[in-house]
Amino acid sequence: MAQVTLIEALTMAMAHEMAKDPSVVVLGEDVGVNGGVFRATVGLSDKFGPLRVIDTPLDETTIAGIAVGMAAQGMKPIAEAQFDGFVYPMVDHIVCHAARFRTRTRGRLSCPLVLRVPWGGGIRAPEHHSEANESTFTNVPGLRVVLPSSPSRAYGLLLAAIRDPDPVVFFEPKRIYRQYKEEVADDGEALPLDVCFVLRDGSDVTLVTWGAQVKETLEAAEALAKEGVSAEVIDVATLKPLDFDTIHESVKKTGRCVVVHEAPRTAGFGAEIAARLAEHAMYDLVAPVERVTGYDTHIPLFRLEMKYLPSVERIVAAAKRTLAAS
Repeated sequence: MAQVTLIEALTMAMAHEMAKDPSVVVLGEDVGVNGGVFRATVGLSDKFGPLRVIDTPLDETTIAGIAVGMAAQGMKPIAEAQFDGFVYPMVDHIVCHAARFRTRTRGRLSCPLVLRVPWGGGIRAPEHHSEANESTFTNVPGLRVVLPSSPSRAYGLLLAAIRDPDPVVFFEPKRIYRQYKEEVADDGEALPLDVCFVLRDGSDVTLVTWGAQVKETLEAAEALAKEGVSAEVIDVATLKPLDFDTIHESVKKTGRCVVVHEAPRTAGFGAEIAARLAEHAMYDLVAPVERVTGYDTHIPLFRLEMKYLPSVERIVAAAKRTLAAS
């Protein structure tokens, strides 16, 4: 079993599905000859050829439109947005067409495409290259929104996304693309979509997060444990549709919840989780839900970037506030 990084796990998943299913194609800017700006598609062009690994013009609107057309005609395109800030020109095709095909045709057609989006801050990138824009898509009916947090989950969830008959926006936390390695078997075993993963059991407070913030959240749980606080950690993984039941069951046990994400606070997806807890778990909570988020600004340039992102210290402080409130 190979030890691979998150980016290598994504490459493995795409290669596996392309070998298994000739309808799977990859398209985007520099994905062929150069293997992608982050090298997620390295080697795929040599293995499968330029008709299945397609270098496109620098035109995100066209990439999305071609992907929708391919999917509507029975192919399974994997389109790359290259950077999260480049996804906005794609919104028209993804929201107005890909997300609506099943409804528009009364189930006669679906749109089995995956839009891969390198996501988030923490890599010292310039403007438009560091966005946490998942809530742009979680509000759209007809889309799945997936955000893995480790090599093994990246592999299994991307396999599931490619096999899904409906469009999936697949955000990839680029800060942890090469941060660490895990053993990942290239066995074609997909992980379930629409399921939260409980990464650590606990009894005092529930910490809910996704993507790159899983690392800091697990570190916060370790820090709390040294002070005698038992924190349960949940990786949401699929934001839309949300597996709220897993979160609710945890909060029934702990009575407290902290939601962590790097997107801006206002209307971030953490607000949706907090609202559902208010609706369905009011009598289970013994303290208000806390949110540890990015700020209502654009992710700043590198000198202030890490001050913007949720830190272990901020997460621990929020957890302690829930404990003090009860």
